[in-house]
Parts: sequence; C-alpha cells; structure tokens
Amino acid sequence: MTVYQAPTSEIGGLFPLLAANGIPAIGARIGYDTLSGSAFYAHPIEWVLRGLATNPNLVIFGEPGRGKSSTVVAFLLRMMLFGTKTLISGDVKGEYSPLLRALGITPIALGSGSPARLNALDLGPLARRWESWSVERQREELDGLLARWVKLLVALAEAQGYVPTVTDEAVLARVLRRLLGVADGTTRLRPVTIPDVQRELADPDEQLWRDTRFADRRQFLDTLRPITDALANLVTGPLSGLFDEPTNFDLDWQAPIQSMDLSGLRGRGDQAVAVALTCLGSWSSMITDLHHDGEIRIVVRDEVWRQMRLGAKAAQAVDSDLRLSRAEQKIQVLVGHKPSDFLSVGHAGSQEVAIAKDLLALCSTRILFGQSTRVADELAEDLALSGKEQDVTTGWCMERTGRALWKIENTPGYKVQTVLSRTEKAAFDTNAQLRGTGEG
Repeated sequence: MTVYQAPTSEIGGLFPLLAANGIPAIGARIGYDTLSGSAFYAHPIEWVLRGLATNPNLVIFGEPGRGKSSTVVAFLLRMMLFGTKTLISGDVKGEYSPLLRALGITPIALGSGSPARLNALDLGPLARRWESWSVERQREELDGLLARWVKLLVALAEAQGYVPTVTDEAVLARVLRRLLGVADGTTRLRPVTIPDVQRELADPDEQLWRDTRFADRRQFLDTLRPITDALANLVTGPLSGLFDEPTNFDLDWQAPIQSMDLSGLRGRGDQAVAVALTCLGSWSSMITDLHHDGEIRIVVRDEVWRQMRLGAKAAQAVDSDLRLSRAEQKIQVLVGHKPSDFLSVGHAGSQEVAIAKDLLALCSTRILFGQSTRVADELAEDLALSGKEQDVTTGWCMERTGRALWKIENTPGYKVQTVLSRTEKAAFDTNAQLRGTGEG
C-alpha cells in the first residue's frame, strides 16, 4: 500500500474538497453520513419548511434485528430536546415500554393481566371544553367527532366480513347524536360506549325508526341487523371489556411520551390486535387533534398494515390521518418489515391496495434498513430506488446493525449509520428477552 506524507499546511488545502450532505444541522442527531463523514440530523417538520419534503411523515422498513426499532426510539428521544411529544398508538410487541420506564413513565398496557380500559368512543378533552365553545365551534367539532366515530364503527363491522351501507352510516350518526344528548339540546355531552350504540340498534324506540325514515320497527331491525350483530360481537368477543367500557385512566399530556402497550393481546389472535390498532388509531387521532397547543407531535404506528387488512374503511382512516399531518403539525411514523406488508392488505386491484400505495407516497421520508435480496426488486419498484440504492439496502445495510438508506422525496439516498450511547444501547435492547431465554 502506498503511503503519502505532507505537512498540515498542504493537507489543509484538501479539506474544501469534502462535500456536506445537504441536510440542515437541526433536529435529532441520528448518527453520521458515511459518504461525507458529517453528522446526520432529522427533523421532518424543518424539512417541509425548507422545501426538502412535501410532508413530514416517515415510513421505515427493515428486517428484524437490523436496528430499526432502536433508531426509531433514538429519534423519539432526541426530538424531545426540542419539546416534541410522542404518542405510540399501539405498541404491538412492547418494544417502546423500556424507553418510557427509563423516563419514569408507566406505559398503559391493554390486554391480559391489565385493568386498563379504553372506551373507543371516549370524548377525551372535548367533554371538558364543550361548554366553553361557541355554538358554531360546537357544531364544527361535533361534525368531526361523529364522522370519526361512524368511520370507526363501520370499519369494525367491515372487519367481521360485513360491508356497511350508507343507510347504516346515516342511522349510526343519528344514534350517536341521540346518545350524546345533542338531539335533546343539552349543554353537556353524555358519555357513549359501543354497547350503548348496540342497544339502541337492537331495541329502537318509535322516534328512532321514524326519524330514520323506516316504515316500521321490523323493517328497521331487519335492515340494521348485520351491523347490530357485528357491534354485539365486539362486546362479547375476544376484545370484550377492553374498548366497550368507560376509560379508566388519564393521559399525562405534559409527559414527553405516552404509549399503549398491546403486547398482552397477542394471545387473542391477529384480528384482535388489528381491531385494537383501529380503535386506538381513531381514539389517538381525536385526542391529539384537540390539543392545538402549537406543539409538534409524533404519532408512531407500529405494524399499521395489520389494521389496514381489516378492510377499506380501516385503510381509509390511516390514509386520512396521514393527509392531515402537515396541517396539524404531526409527524406520522409508519413501521413495517417490507413494502409488501402494506400491499398485501387486499387482493390485487382492490381499494385497500390502492390506498396502501398512496400511503407510501404520503411519506416523504423512507428509511430503509437491511433487506434480503429476495425483496430487492420489490423495494426498487415500490419506492423508485436506483440500482445503486437497491444495492445499498441489500448489501451495505446488511453488514452492520443500525445502517440505513435515508431517502427524502426523490433525492439520492443518504447512507446513515445510527450511533447509540451506552445508556441508549441498554434501554433499547430488543434482544434482551431472547438472551434471557437462552441463558435460562
């Protein structure tokens, strides 16, 4: 190997030839760009403001064990330095709980052994603010609330194989208004649960079936029976008691991060987890929408493809949230293993698949950790990767944990190595349980 020597006065002339990576030095310091050697920072809102991206959403792909989770957690932790708060909208594997505990926060666990209950139709801060709003503001918020709730209920019915009709949606909206007390002209909203809605449909009074333009009570019952039975299954099925009772906990919105740990639901089956993600997605969207405090919020959606597999309505709910993220100052973070997770939510040509493809476009930043060569063509086609970028994900990214290709919009990707401190490595260790099993 040839070695060249020169005094620093001459070597200094070479320094200007080094190129910066073009990413502003603001936000979470993730690690370093291996091409330029400079530090790599991430702040999706700043990228939008500076014209580097059209939206602040991120989608993250990578095989298990490639450093995907630890990079996400490092991003969340380091963005806290800028006052950013995070909501984990369904932690399927409990991977984020160690971070919360390290910060002195107890994650809210749902499922086996936990007393926590979350009303899927919880009013949250809306109930407290209702009387302070003008009539016009009340109408505006109520319309948004009813639209969200109807979308949730029909998505839950669709998850059980029933495709709701416009009549179902119209009746649900009327029932929800009645239960809230809006139809009675009350100034205080009444709490509503899924069993309340199901009972109204199963045993309608004359005023309800007349107001919804049915000829008689029998016609109402026969027409609404499918969705009535679908809602009844939620009350008596594997998720009974979790989302159909009053909420019995309060979120601390001053805390830097909150999480809904769903790892206790895994024994109840994939559909139970998917339904839980759908309920949490609707609830967390409403809760964060009502906190217009000027703060940037990060919403993490882990394995969101599970929710999208429930049907078109569930997929539309995710799509709607991502489209509003820029206006609402939210950074939506979607986490999956590979693009086909999203594109397998329905049959080829279905509405669900079309929405899934749009979701990738609604995430300006794609973070690609190591992938096997068998998904190389899939990555290149779905994410418009160049040949070199494709080689990076299947080669360079596989050589060391924490390596990823960060691709912002259509610009060439950055080869970034995530750097964790010793404390972070201990807190983010997703393999600790495996080692404990092996040692036992």
